[in-house]
Amino acid sequence: MAERLLVVSATAAEAAHVPPGLPLLVTGLGKTRAAAATARALASYDDLAGLTVLNVGTAGALRPGLAGLFEPGVVLNHDLSADVVRALGYDPQERLEVGESDVVLATGDVFVSDPAVRDALAARAHLVDMEGYAVAWAAREAGVPVRLVKHVSDTADESALDWPTLVDASARALGTWLRDGAPPLAGR
Repeated sequence: MAERLLVVSATAAEAAHVPPGLPLLVTGLGKTRAAAATARALASYDDLAGLTVLNVGTAGALRPGLAGLFEPGVVLNHDLSADVVRALGYDPQERLEVGESDVVLATGDVFVSDPAVRDALAARAHLVDMEGYAVAWAAREAGVPVRLVKHVSDTADESALDWPTLVDASARALGTWLRDGAPPLAGR
């Protein structure tokens, strides 16, 4: 069976240039809304065979020199007290492998605009967003492959507060990538 896509984005602004005809789900901001909307959408399918969830959106760069499109291979739930949960005898599964890339995306409900928070996260990840982990979790629970493709919109510092004026450039880059057939992001 040929691959089918469900394109998932947090906001309409990030998905503004998704080519017409691609199934698109706009979840809203944050992990809870992203997980619930993705799970609800996947539950509505009669047949999930051949379906891939493709989460597109913006991300903040946690390290200097990161720009453009990235397809993370690992996504972290960064604002979970994973060590405490583990000490209580439970596996928090805060790290999901989603691809082959060495790029790590940290997901949390914290909008990162503080350089101190950014620098602490940079020890564990390259990029930060607010939905990737939740979309990946919901897809995994449904047994559906997932790809995360993020465009760097800011440097996860004070510049992130300009996100409303920066998002269109990211949306255009994501739209072009989708129009080009969503090719692999080699070396990213």
